[in-house]
Amino acid sequence: MKRTIIDASQLELTEKVVSIKRVTKVVKGGRNMRFTALVVVGDGNGHVGAGLGKATEIPEAIRKGKEDAMKKLISVKLDDNNSITHDISGKHTGASVLLKRAPEGTGVIAGGPARNVCELAGIKNIRTKSLGSNNKQNVVLATINALSQLKSPEEVAKLRGKSVEEILG
Repeated sequence: MKRTIIDASQLELTEKVVSIKRVTKVVKGGRNMRFTALVVVGDGNGHVGAGLGKATEIPEAIRKGKEDAMKKLISVKLDDNNSITHDISGKHTGASVLLKRAPEGTGVIAGGPARNVCELAGIKNIRTKSLGSNNKQNVVLATINALSQLKSPEEVAKLRGKSVEEILG
């Protein structure tokens, strides 16, 4: 998976907390409570990232998750009607996500975790199907994996040595 580093300081990022889990560690003196927050950030214009934050308090875990997500921003290739350029599937551990392009007016047809990623990436028309595990963290990372593999028609044409018109048909 090829990642290009994006400077998050120049983007207007919005955040969305996908899940907050309470994690308990049993130690000699009792139980240690911690929280993990899965946060997705995006600018609604082709940039999205996800991160995990762990802390003893929920707001601190969310802040750490947001910082982690900002470090892992990816760029998403969109077409004219704010959909993805081609159908693709992404995988992360046990979760697979199938992303299908959709015509104008379809809207975002996706389950919770995949919907958060698509909306924050700025995708307006898409159909998705979550396959395998429905673990929120793995579904989010599988969706980001799929979006990072997208290629624009110009890139495909250059790879194949053809013109964009030949690729698009």
